[in-house]
Amino acid sequence: MPSPEQNRLKNFPVNFLAVLLGLMGYSLALQKAEHALHFPVSIYSPFLYFTLFLFAVFILIYLLKCIKYPQEVRNEFNHPIKINFYPILAKLFLILGIIYLPLNMQLSKYFWITGALLQLFFSVVIMYIWIRHTKFEIHHLNPAWFIPIVGNVLVPIAGSQHGFIEISWFFFSIGIVMWITLFTIVFNRIIFHNPLPNKLLPTFFILFAPPAIAFIAYVNLTGAIDPFARVLYYTAFFLFIIVFSQAGLYSKIQFYISWWAYTFPTVAFTVATMLMLHKTGFLFFRMASYCLITLLTLIMIYVTYRTLKAIKHIEICIEEE
Repeated sequence: MPSPEQNRLKNFPVNFLAVLLGLMGYSLALQKAEHALHFPVSIYSPFLYFTLFLFAVFILIYLLKCIKYPQEVRNEFNHPIKINFYPILAKLFLILGIIYLPLNMQLSKYFWITGALLQLFFSVVIMYIWIRHTKFEIHHLNPAWFIPIVGNVLVPIAGSQHGFIEISWFFFSIGIVMWITLFTIVFNRIIFHNPLPNKLLPTFFILFAPPAIAFIAYVNLTGAIDPFARVLYYTAFFLFIIVFSQAGLYSKIQFYISWWAYTFPTVAFTVATMLMLHKTGFLFFRMASYCLITLLTLIMIYVTYRTLKAIKHIEICIEEE
């Protein structure tokens, strides 16, 4: 009979990548805040190095799971919801590419190339699975489905700075068109079908991430806040308001790893707002940036606390009901 440690390895979920995405994104938000809001000290580095350490630990653990429990890994990759978390691996490299832009352009370029190749790979593979599937149902659909394909809009942020303009437009085009397509389908599912189960309610936050990231990417590609850039930003702003108006709903659900969906979308909108501040200089965006970085920090602290508490009480990495 497997030991508790073996069972925890067997049940170690791929969606732990969402934890790394939240931490990596927070490092990026702190880095941007240091410049946009003139923080007196640099504090993002410890979070970045801690995340890199956890990233290495995750890779080692998941490789061990692949070796000892290959069937469990196949089951996750064939799962209609869990499969969407594998492409987070590409996002981590892409965010590292952004973070390292002012630190080491060569290293940033290597991170970006790795992330872009992984993003293209996952986009093609998962689109193939979606098209050829025989088991997906409408109730499987949720905002986490944005991660594999819409995540392409993240590529141009660093790609444009490295001179890969046409490649960046290629990825941006894929992401923006698939966002509009999936956004329509997801809203159809939300309005006309059964409500999302409690475990997936935090994924509502993902709704405002694509337009926020697309705004950042578009401004990096064009260098200007034009009408389309404003459409993207204010769409993200409206969805941010809609999602946070449901705060009472989120407070009633028990802890799941999916709570980490609260983090990176908030990172995306915070960084987008600081970019609006940088480009416009408007006082409103300065005040909004201060409020958002404070909100993001509180979210990070609370979600991290609940995660550590769940690990202590062995409430995660256990057999799913």
